[in-house]
Amino acid sequence: MTAEPAAAAAEEILIESLAAGGDGVGHLADGITVFVPRAAPGDRLLLHEVRRRKRHARAEIAAILSAGPDRVEPPCVHFARDRCGGCQWQHLSAEAQAAAKRRIVGDALRRIGGLDVPDPELVPSPRSLRYRTTVTLTVRPTGGAPTVGFHDATDGGRVFPLEHCAIARDELNALWRAVEPYRASLPAGKDVRLKLRVAPDGGLHVVVAGGDDAWTTSEPMARAAAAAGLAATVWWQPAGGAVRRMSGPDADAGAVSFEQVNAEVAALLREAVVRAAAPPAGRPDRWRVLDLYAGVGDTALPLAEGGCEVVMVELDRRAVERARDRARAKGLTVRCLAARVEERLEKLLPADAVIVNPPRAGLSEQVTRLLASAPPQRLVYVSCDPATLARDLDRLGATRDRIASVQAFDMFPETSHIETAVVLDR
Repeated sequence: MTAEPAAAAAEEILIESLAAGGDGVGHLADGITVFVPRAAPGDRLLLHEVRRRKRHARAEIAAILSAGPDRVEPPCVHFARDRCGGCQWQHLSAEAQAAAKRRIVGDALRRIGGLDVPDPELVPSPRSLRYRTTVTLTVRPTGGAPTVGFHDATDGGRVFPLEHCAIARDELNALWRAVEPYRASLPAGKDVRLKLRVAPDGGLHVVVAGGDDAWTTSEPMARAAAAAGLAATVWWQPAGGAVRRMSGPDADAGAVSFEQVNAEVAALLREAVVRAAAPPAGRPDRWRVLDLYAGVGDTALPLAEGGCEVVMVELDRRAVERARDRARAKGLTVRCLAARVEERLEKLLPADAVIVNPPRAGLSEQVTRLLASAPPQRLVYVSCDPATLARDLDRLGATRDRIASVQAFDMFPETSHIETAVVLDR
């Protein structure tokens, strides 16, 4: 529905809580709920640009009349000055972020999933800053050297030049300082992106994607990184094509194709999933696990090492090839299928344990129907969206007495995003 024109007069409100998307929540004088980006609970604000819809409104902060107890000074210069869209919560204390994430997950499970559960435990990130192992920058042509950076949260068409990303690993900021002066060597085109990556083995990578024509000027960036004492491999991925090494040290293409942005929390989540999907004590050796939306086999391979019979399904063929190569190198037998889960699941069931790690949209109705009709002894659901997680648990017929555990993982500090793992027993 089209928003009504912004109200002419500023309105004063108190922020009461935080919404799942990260906005502060309050009520206007007429009782309408209003969502305010970058607000903190307890803030007393003067609002402007109030845009009313039928049942709610959105607004911007005109002034902070008095700050709530959880408001802190943002650690990144781009947060306030450039309205960076990468982080929503740099103005909140770590304690407030953790409490909000626990409540957002618990509220979704209760309100959408109909489950009588408390707010879950939150597994914290060892680092609240300098944790991201990958950053992806937009390259915006300007006539001369392009602007390379992040998007403005309030104006998605504006890209501001990156100086320093507070949540990126130190190695990536050092790499950016080295190659940024040579951004004019990037390929021309409106679809160009530049990814900086530090791989699990410590290798540094610059990945350029897109461009109107073949990219032939990668050497300046590779030389600049080397001059700064950074051995970075430079890659190019043409539109619709496979990634290829252009300059710098030899490296495995898999190191840049598949990444976890917070390696330390990803390891904690992976350990929890493998532990939950493994056979319980006293079970026979033959324990069959389906790992769905399995990526490069990060959970499938440890389960196979533990003696499980594992079938993994993943749509991305490159990820499946990577998983096969990793299994082969370890001498493991893992059945790796490159397919949509919907195409294969019915013939793969039944199973003793099923792991699902779907994209943000969650499971399709077909998948939840199949899993509900042939429930495994144990279902491990990993989700990056509490709302679709709760919806799917309802479709699966989950009840409070079937829930073995709920854990939230702070994979993305300084943002409102959260990973959740739910374990259901039959």
